[in-house]
Amino acid sequence: MRRALCLAAPVALLAACSPSKLAYGQVKSAIVDAGLSEPNAACMATRMTDRLSLVQLNKLKVLRGSKRSVLDYVAAVKKIDDPEVVRVTAAAAALCISGLDR
Repeated sequence: MRRALCLAAPVALLAACSPSKLAYGQVKSAIVDAGLSEPNAACMATRMTDRLSLVQLNKLKVLRGSKRSVLDYVAAVKKIDDPEVVRVTAAAAALCISGLDR
């Protein structure tokens, strides 16, 4: 019984660290690097990491820029040419700037 518990603990820990949870910090940093504020980046990253694949999230890393608005960021995301990334980003942006994300 004790051995089973010792083996189950690491498995449970790994399950808690899903790829989306691991990607959150990188996505948030990429959004901040693209010019958005920390609060907007945190809000959007939470929603985006739950809805996009790791491949799609990695596409966002190329969007570096100076200080920009959320709408400017969504316009920049359109250049990635992935309709799902644009849709998820636009929805996250709308919910976060409206305050409906809560």
